[in-house]
Amino acid sequence: MPSLSSLTTLRGSPLIAAITSVCSAGFLLFGYDQGVMSGVVISPSWLAAMGHPSDLQIGTITALYDVGAVLGAVAAAFTSEPLGRKRTLLLGAFLAGIGGLAMGCARARGEFMVARVVVGVGIGYTTSVTPVYQSEISGQAQRGWQVCCQLTTMLVGLAMAYGINYGFYFHPGEAQWRVPLVFQCLFAVYILVVTPFLPDTPRWLVQHQQGGDEGGKGLEVLARLRGKSEADREVRKEMGDILDAIRLEAKAQGTWGDLFRSNGVSADKRFYLAVGIQFMQQMSGINLITYYAPTLYKTALGMSQETSLLLGCYTQLWYVLASFVTWYTIDRVGRRKLLVTMALGMCLVLVGEAVATASGTRTGAILAVVFLFLFEACFSWGWMACVWIYPPEILPLKIRAKGSALAAAADFIGNWLVVEVTPVGIAKMGWRFYLVWAGFNLVNAVIVWLFYPETGGLMLEAVDHVFTKEIDETTAQEGTGVFEKLQWARVRVAAQAVQDAKAGTGGAIDESERGLLEEGDGEEAFEPAVQG
Repeated sequence: MPSLSSLTTLRGSPLIAAITSVCSAGFLLFGYDQGVMSGVVISPSWLAAMGHPSDLQIGTITALYDVGAVLGAVAAAFTSEPLGRKRTLLLGAFLAGIGGLAMGCARARGEFMVARVVVGVGIGYTTSVTPVYQSEISGQAQRGWQVCCQLTTMLVGLAMAYGINYGFYFHPGEAQWRVPLVFQCLFAVYILVVTPFLPDTPRWLVQHQQGGDEGGKGLEVLARLRGKSEADREVRKEMGDILDAIRLEAKAQGTWGDLFRSNGVSADKRFYLAVGIQFMQQMSGINLITYYAPTLYKTALGMSQETSLLLGCYTQLWYVLASFVTWYTIDRVGRRKLLVTMALGMCLVLVGEAVATASGTRTGAILAVVFLFLFEACFSWGWMACVWIYPPEILPLKIRAKGSALAAAADFIGNWLVVEVTPVGIAKMGWRFYLVWAGFNLVNAVIVWLFYPETGGLMLEAVDHVFTKEIDETTAQEGTGVFEKLQWARVRVAAQAVQDAKAGTGGAIDESERGLLEEGDGEEAFEPAVQG
């Protein structure tokens, strides 16, 4: 049996697989902790131990996780650059493990609430850094589906939580809720044991000057990741692109102020796009289903508690199976098309859910269950992996860690809002509550269609050239109306760059492409994002 130290000698696909496994374990932990509370909050033993909290108090206890996650994501924005991707992941796993153990051992509501916040802080760290870690070590052609691995394992965590909740629901004692809560510590332990033997990303190593003009340690790690020698032409070219991007972003120092300055690469606009897409994910209403599926089945559809829990398990199992479709489509179809079409799909499904629930008939109840399954399919195909990969793809290297962390914080703020209002919304509005989220999904589709460019198929460094200062200035001169000012994603040669990347040119910007960025005054030099 190979020892853990053998991880330090891995090269090529095995090394990327090892890094993907720890990144995925971070999202497995994320998914499990999202799902486990759905069974805990209806456990008679837990309700008794917590002093029989009201619906509003249950919503608050559940949402404290998201408060902690926001704090963790913001903290990660401070630590991801100085500590690196690897050590930030380790810190998050440690906090999540400690918090999970404390939740499972809590004897009073106050203890449980504090532990819930600690778990959230840990998850904020891990979910902020793992998409960046994965994106920076993956090749451009594989980046999408490898991030999909993380999101699928998140759903495995959700399904696992529902299954364990169902299995322990029939236990008469406190193990009914304590064992499911402590179980999550296993995932944190895996991260803590394996990650120390893996390298940080070449981009972080070069950015922090562990290498010099030719890449040094960063070049060594890049060669290991690609399974080639340091002298290999493709490895040297990729390292050259990384160094070029660092020089292009030389105006930025990676400070907080750089999030709100263009610095010649429209960094501020790209930051707003990253934060916006993650907040909009929560406005789809996904955690209406994730957290409260058993409650929806029981309260809205009048099913028994046992049936509600069992259907919750089936819902999450379907969620996992549906997510595998995105492994195939995310790099072939692209991010934009999936985001727009699936937002419209979720809008229509939620309207159907409202109509079916309002009918109050047995047929309506069956259709309502079908619509919930369809909603999860649409979300997993469009608004799951695409949303988590978009911030590290769109953000410049100098602010990638900070920007991705704050984008994750925006996601958790949205998550907290949804979890906080859902119990009250279901109780007060009934089937009309679904129409609110249908409206949000329609708005999401319009916003993405107008403002978000395609990033699939491009090297991370090539995105800088799509957003150069010259493009911004020329676009501003072309139109001064409200639409032109708002349409931040209107950029030159973006569509061509994606086509070149998909055709096998690598998506890197060579000298001839740089010439395209510097020439052309006419309208034909522009491609609006809505055509991508």
